Amino acid sequence: MKRIRRTLARLNALPERITRIQEALGRIEARQVAGGTDPSLAEFRVFSQWGEDGIIQYLVANVPIERPVFVEFGVENYVESNTRFLLTHNRWSGLVIDGSAENIEYIRRDPIYWASNLKAEHSFITRENINELLARNGIAGDIGLLSVDIDGNDYWVWEAIDGISPRIVVCEYSSQFGPNAEVSTPYDPTFVRDQAHFSKIYYGASISALTALAARKGYSLVAANSAGNNVFFVRSDLLGPLKVLKPQQAYRRAQFREFHDENGQLTFDDFEARLRKISHLPLHDLKTGQVARIADIPGILPP
Repeated sequence: MKRIRRTLARLNALPERITRIQEALGRIEARQVAGGTDPSLAEFRVFSQWGEDGIIQYLVANVPIERPVFVEFGVENYVESNTRFLLTHNRWSGLVIDGSAENIEYIRRDPIYWASNLKAEHSFITRENINELLARNGIAGDIGLLSVDIDGNDYWVWEAIDGISPRIVVCEYSSQFGPNAEVSTPYDPTFVRDQAHFSKIYYGASISALTALAARKGYSLVAANSAGNNVFFVRSDLLGPLKVLKPQQAYRRAQFREFHDENGQLTFDDFEARLRKISHLPLHDLKTGQVARIADIPGILPP
């Protein structure tokens, strides 16, 4: 019986040990990428979905951060996220927000919650409530990083934010809409990706739309991940030697295939086939201010 209890104890401790190994390897990689010359080549992942951890580590090593505070929303249960490594490795503090009460309870039960300076807020984010959410949690002014990934109203929510001045912004883009058109799904405060269309690929904004918004807010595009879904902006007064990219230079077609059919099954269609299957859906053309079908907006569908 004692042997069984010892075996169970070792098994229970295994996830924590694996996490510590992940973090240790991440610390080694963080030191290696800090002195590089191209943030897009700095990818590695500890807790991020793709290579965002590495790009973020490169940027925080090369952008002066006076207040190491982050905000990330759309974090689900925070096991996979863009800021968790900042929390555990760099000892930043921060606020995470998610629309699921179950996810927020999971985060609050996670040992990371007592071991770090982290706040977890349950709220379905809209452009109408985002500034109040930040103010209520004491987040204002100059902060280190903002990560936006809510699978829908990303453009509209970032546009609405006016109470903080993050030095680095990470935002998800939809590569399905191409590198040239400035478009987003029309604003809907109740938008939910899984309900908007059965394909689950109809959401968010194009890379050019986010880059144009960033420029109006005083930010420059400096990197994108190779998976083709996240872009990185730095406040233009803090660029230093960082090279500014055009959206066409940073754009990558998504390397993952997540189109679902009417029965909820993955189809593994190629990029063009997926796009044509949603070509009847509406997008907000941010250059004209009009809403039109994807098929009718120049520069999205291939010839």
